[in-house]
Amino acid sequence: MKKTMMTVVAAATLAAGAAGAATLDDVKAAGKLKCGVSQGLPGFSTPDDSGAWTGIDVDYCKALAAAVLGDAEAVEYVSLSAKDRFTALSSGEIDVLSRNTTWTITRDTDLGISFVGVNYYDGQGMMVPKSFGVTSAKELSGATICTNTGTTTELNITDYFKQHGMEFELVALENSDEVIAAYGAGRCDVFTTDRSGVAAERLKLANPDDHMVLPETISKEPLGPSVRAGDEQWAKIARWVLNGVIEAEEYGITSANVEEMKGSNNPSVQRILGVGDNDYGAPLGLDADFIAKAVAQVGNYGEMYERNVGPDTPLKLERGVNELWTNGGLMYAPPVR
Repeated sequence: MKKTMMTVVAAATLAAGAAGAATLDDVKAAGKLKCGVSQGLPGFSTPDDSGAWTGIDVDYCKALAAAVLGDAEAVEYVSLSAKDRFTALSSGEIDVLSRNTTWTITRDTDLGISFVGVNYYDGQGMMVPKSFGVTSAKELSGATICTNTGTTTELNITDYFKQHGMEFELVALENSDEVIAAYGAGRCDVFTTDRSGVAAERLKLANPDDHMVLPETISKEPLGPSVRAGDEQWAKIARWVLNGVIEAEEYGITSANVEEMKGSNNPSVQRILGVGDNDYGAPLGLDADFIAKAVAQVGNYGEMYERNVGPDTPLKLERGVNELWTNGGLMYAPPVR
């Protein structure tokens, strides 16, 4: 009986190991990473005039491709609606979902996916025309509100209005461009989504300065990438690429100084960059310098943030809670050690 049980456990372990390598093997065999992104959200994932995808979520996919394939451009972007994104991931249509997606318990347990971290801490906000003369969300009783279907925003807005004893009418549309177009056309009084999304979608309006974001933040929205559940090796790869670019910023490693920093006498820097005997890539099926490749080709977390959504971009988003923990923010990565 004992021998039989050991045999079963051993077989299960081998099967799990084989399954765990599946996505990595598939990505390497294909020579590209299939990344699920939005339908066009400035600063996070959107195609530019030439059709090239840009954004902080896009940069994560590039970093993952650089770490796994050695080429940040070896990515196929799959544009997905909020409604279809999880099915695309769990079915194998994409290898990773990096699409301004909130990490919640139901999504992490019921959908066959696993979140690997947070690349943007956010919260839900609301936008209204300045002509309404409204200064607070608590003045919106009776309003018609536009948002995306298949998102956490529907539940959040319902909870908020119920909590404050207010009535509202919800207009939920599947395509994000349809949602902001409906708001811009006056079909609804209020547009709501994550505050970063409100800032991004506001730029699509004919006269952005005619609209204002109300001061209330009505929810917690930790946004981050996810992978299929059951592929532990791939989940660890996706997780440690994200951790790695955050750690790189903490230690001052940038896309411009990676090679120079390889000569640092700081043991933490040596571990992050895979210098000498520091090979943390092997257990993942990657090269020792997988984080160095990601940072060299794409940048550290701070570079990704400033380039895509920071104060010098059209979104003009301050780091705030997305600062490193050493600067009073929430960005705190487990150590490469």
